[in-house]
Amino acid sequence: MFMLAWGTAFFPGLFFISRKVLKSAFKSWNDADVFVISERLVSSIHATLATIAGFIIATASSDVMSDRHRLTNEFVWFGAPYMAFDIYAMYLSNYHSQKVKGHEAYRNHSLLTIKLFLLRHPLLVVHHMVLLTVFMPTILFLRTGLGGDFFIGCFFMAEFSTPFVSLGKVLIQLGLEESWLHRVNGVMVLLSFFTCRVLLFPYMYWVYGQQYTIPFHKVPFHLPLHCNLANLSILAPQIYWFVLLCHKAYRLYLRQTTSKGQLAHKDGSKTD
Repeated sequence: MFMLAWGTAFFPGLFFISRKVLKSAFKSWNDADVFVISERLVSSIHATLATIAGFIIATASSDVMSDRHRLTNEFVWFGAPYMAFDIYAMYLSNYHSQKVKGHEAYRNHSLLTIKLFLLRHPLLVVHHMVLLTVFMPTILFLRTGLGGDFFIGCFFMAEFSTPFVSLGKVLIQLGLEESWLHRVNGVMVLLSFFTCRVLLFPYMYWVYGQQYTIPFHKVPFHLPLHCNLANLSILAPQIYWFVLLCHKAYRLYLRQTTSKGQLAHKDGSKTD
């Protein structure tokens, strides 16, 4: 329970402190800038801690099915408050982002602004709620006599892509989407997301097959149906988000190519 109390104090406290520091350090930033960047900072720190914990757990496992590591449950207790608080932080970021744009519905907090937030980010909210109500209780209370911490460590490491995603949103919020840093970060987002959130699943199946000398393509048939369905339910939104990221990257590439073409045309016209 100490880790639960520590997480409850740490993440909201970090969000509050970062807002105060950013607001005093960057006088020209509006509320949307402060809230979005604070939310993304907290998210990145949680993701970094999760990645480190996951790496320690996964690399310490010699038996992928039976080994246990004390850090697993401790980090789940520590991270549970973050999942709950992040929904609230995302709501505040969305509220202030829409408010600075002058939308009438966002003059004050209301049931309407909550509804609009849920409609705008349904998959993210469901993702957080499933982690809170299914994934975390399963790890903490329903694994009596079972191990499998290697797989939980792998799931923790899926957060490796989050800091890059967060940095991209911060750069857009600050109007730096045309910068070289945004382009480089975009490549890192795609690589890290595909590696740690999509390839992660076949990798875990491959490791399981290696331990029990099962060919990779036969591994799903040696696992209980509910395990395959659970993995599929987690993998499906990751693929969906990855496709969205690819579409976004392609649109950005087309926009930059068009802009360069227009500039080159203008320069050529001046030369003529």
